[in-house]
Amino acid sequence: MDLGIRGKRALVCASSKGLGRGCAEALAEAGVDLVMNARGAEALEAAAEEIRERHQVSVVAVAGDITSDAGRAAVLAHGPFDILVTNAGGPPPGMWSDWTREDFIKALDANMLTPIALMQAVLPGMMAQGWGRVVNITSVSVKAPVSVLGLSNSARAGLTGFVAGTSRQVAGKGVTINNLLPGIHATDRAVALDMAVVKARGISMEEAIAERAATIPAGRYGTPAEFGAACAFLCSQHAGFIVGQNILLDGGATNTTL
Repeated sequence: MDLGIRGKRALVCASSKGLGRGCAEALAEAGVDLVMNARGAEALEAAAEEIRERHQVSVVAVAGDITSDAGRAAVLAHGPFDILVTNAGGPPPGMWSDWTREDFIKALDANMLTPIALMQAVLPGMMAQGWGRVVNITSVSVKAPVSVLGLSNSARAGLTGFVAGTSRQVAGKGVTINNLLPGIHATDRAVALDMAVVKARGISMEEAIAERAATIPAGRYGTPAEFGAACAFLCSQHAGFIVGQNILLDGGATNTTL
């Protein structure tokens, strides 16, 4: 399927690896020029070069902390953007009794306030041109809270509320905002969560992965490539009637009717 976005320009955050990388790859395959961002300059430039060579699109790599004012200014200087994909690593797991106010502020900065700031920066230009796509990578915890991920539950729920209202306000200008809610995918985040189980229970990594996979009806972890394909479709010309949705990509793991 031709997604109809060849020649568009996208900002993809946290895109040197994992789900962000999957989204960058899928958009580049559709002919979209990219501005990629991540903290690690070496890994980011390596990913950018691979995508340039594979898909023959323009790719600008901007290393920096997207949660800081300076980091956002550095990437936004390479706009304007037709497409925005927000993404940030989730806060560490833990217990409600251990988290401090500072822990919550860090989670809010990364997983709620930064995506909001990026949307506030790019939405006016998208609305002025009559077309735009925003996809926020959030978490399955928005639909079904994960007890050990309370920081993520809280921050991502706040972002979801912002999108619910804002998406309806900009849709009439040809701009859509939607959220992708990943369950377990084969990324560094999954490794970190599985390692926590290994340490807590004294089992092997293979056993931890097998136990988690058994809770997923699809019987496996997702891949960054299939996640990226879903993101690219939401960014396509065909997705203009999808507004303010929270779309699960979890292999059926979340047992919910709606």
